[in-house]
Amino acid sequence: MRLSNVIPIALSALMRNKTRSFLTTLGVIIGVASVISMVAVGEGAKARVSNVFAAMGTNMLIVLSGSTTSGGVSGGFGSLPTLTWEDLRAIRTQAPAVQWAAPAQMTKVTIMAGEQNWTTSLTGTTPEFFDIRNWHIDRGSLLGDSDVEGASKVIVVGATVSEKLFGPGVDPVGKTVRIRSVPFLIVGLLQRKGQSPMGSDYDDATFVPITTFQNQVQGGLQKYISGIIAVSAVSAEDTTRAQSEITALLRDRHHLGAGDEDDFSIRNLTEIASAQQQGTQALTALLAAIAVVSLVVGGIGIMNIMLVSVTERTREIGVRMAVGAKPWHILAQFLAEAVTLSMIGGLLGVVIGSVMARVVASRLGWAYSARVDMIVVSFAFSALVGVGFGLYPARKASRLDPIEALRYE
Repeated sequence: MRLSNVIPIALSALMRNKTRSFLTTLGVIIGVASVISMVAVGEGAKARVSNVFAAMGTNMLIVLSGSTTSGGVSGGFGSLPTLTWEDLRAIRTQAPAVQWAAPAQMTKVTIMAGEQNWTTSLTGTTPEFFDIRNWHIDRGSLLGDSDVEGASKVIVVGATVSEKLFGPGVDPVGKTVRIRSVPFLIVGLLQRKGQSPMGSDYDDATFVPITTFQNQVQGGLQKYISGIIAVSAVSAEDTTRAQSEITALLRDRHHLGAGDEDDFSIRNLTEIASAQQQGTQALTALLAAIAVVSLVVGGIGIMNIMLVSVTERTREIGVRMAVGAKPWHILAQFLAEAVTLSMIGGLLGVVIGSVMARVVASRLGWAYSARVDMIVVSFAFSALVGVGFGLYPARKASRLDPIEALRYE
C-alpha cells in the first residue's frame, strides 16, 4: 500500500455508503455554515450601524441648553435658554478638539410651490452644519457665509421635499417656494440620506440661513440660542476630548461652581454608535460560539461512524495486514477517511453559509460582508475536527492483531 493510494482508497470506501457518509458530514456542514453565515450577518449589521450613524453626522456632539422646573415638574434640557452666541464663538475658537460648530433652530412649516404644498421641518443654521452632518449637495449649492450675513431668502431642500413639491426627477434649483407668504429661492438639492434609526426620513427637511430663520420665520432670543449647537470633533478618537473641553469651557463661562450642576447637556452620538457596535459584536460572538458547538457535535458523529466502520471492516484490515500493510498504512487510511469527510463537510458548509448570509443580508437590506479570514479558519477547523475525532478510530484499527482480524466474523 503506497501513501499516494491513501486518498483514493479513502474516497472509495466513503462512496460505498453515500447516505451514511452524507449524514455523518451533516453536523460539520451545519456547524461551518452557521459560523460563516452568523459572522457575515454580524459584519453586515456592524456596517449598517456605522452607516446609520455616519448619516447622522461625523463625530457629532449635540449641545442642549438647560431645563426649567415649575411646580416640581422639570421641562427637560432645552426648555431654558442658557447657551449664548458668545458660547458658540468660544466653542469654535477655544476648544482645540472641535472642528466645526453650528447653531440649529428648527420648526415645522408648510411650504408652497404653485398649487402644491408640503409640511416639513425647516432648520435655520450656518454652512458648518452640513459639514457636521456629512451631508453633500446633489445639485446647486449649499448655504454660504454671505447668505447668513445678508439674511438671504434662500433655501436648500431635501430629496423628499423636492419630489413632493415638483415631482420625481425634476431639478428644483432656481425655483421659488413660499413659506408663510415669504418667497424663498431654492439654491440647492441635498443628496439622499435615507431613514434615521427611528424610521424618520432625513430627506424630508429644508434649511435656510439662521438669520433668515429668525427674521422671517421665528424670532430669536437676542443673545441666547433658542435651538441647539451641533458640534463635530476633529476625529472619532477626539470626540470624548471635545466633549470634556466644551463642558469645561461652558462651566467656566456660565460661572458654575464645583458643586453646581451643569445648566446644559451634551449628547455624544459616537458613544451611542460604539455601544451599538459592541452589542452587535457580542451577539455575533455568542452565535458563532453556538455554531462551534455544532462543529464539535459533528466531529463526535464522525468518530462514531469511523468506529462502526472499523468494526465492519475488521476482516478487510486483517487481509491488508496479511499482505504487507504496516500499522501506519491502516492508520493513514482511516485517518484520511475521517479528514476527507470533515473537509467535504467544511467545503459544503462554506458554500451554504455564504449563500445563507447573502440571502439574509439581501432580505434585511444590509450589505453582504464576508470575512475571508473566518472562511479560512472555519474550513481549517473542520479539517482539525476530522483529525481530532478520527485519530482514535484510526489508532484502534492500526492496532488490531492480523490473526484475530482474519478470524473475525
